[in-house]
Amino acid sequence: MLVHPWDAPREDAEWQGWLEAHDFGQLAVNGPPGEPPFVQPLHFAYDAGRGEAVTHLARPNPLWAALEAAPEVLLSVVDDYVFVPGPWQADPGTPPEHGVPTSFYAAVQLRCTAHVVDDPEEKAALLNRQLGHFQPEGGSARAAAGEAPYGRLLSGIRGLRLEVTGVRAKFKYAGKRSAQVRERIADRLTERAGPRDGAAREQLVRRGTE
Repeated sequence: MLVHPWDAPREDAEWQGWLEAHDFGQLAVNGPPGEPPFVQPLHFAYDAGRGEAVTHLARPNPLWAALEAAPEVLLSVVDDYVFVPGPWQADPGTPPEHGVPTSFYAAVQLRCTAHVVDDPEEKAALLNRQLGHFQPEGGSARAAAGEAPYGRLLSGIRGLRLEVTGVRAKFKYAGKRSAQVRERIADRLTERAGPRDGAAREQLVRRGTE
């Protein structure tokens, strides 16, 4: 992923805070020689303090052998994306039809070393960490090895700890455009009010004022 200086995060807290609130992505695992990578959509819980993300998958999932052979993986998350029509981006004093269409988006790619978790107690702890992230209000029993209601189900899954070893993050929101153009785009996003337009506008305004 190409990251221009004007699209780069201003500090780690920017991408970390965004990632904690965007917890569904795709895990890319190198396939066998001559085969394409495995790409697995999944929910995960990211912990900036520990420098890792945790998740789990069904034991029959076909990516396990590839993952154990090549534990260096990439967790990719993209959201707050919209298409920006060319006229919105036209520089002042130029014909609107000369503006260049583009995409706005936020993206974080975590390079990780994957650690498979098979110990029942460790899996239960991992699941409870995930549930604490996604369901902080509670309402479900805690997982515990050998105990109902989930203990007998632990054998059907394998846990994953994704130890973060590198990060590429990008916030592509007209960073090199003038304030006048950014304001025009923000107004057009408000008028269009399509899916994700509100989130993209918030990113555009935030990045323009920081």
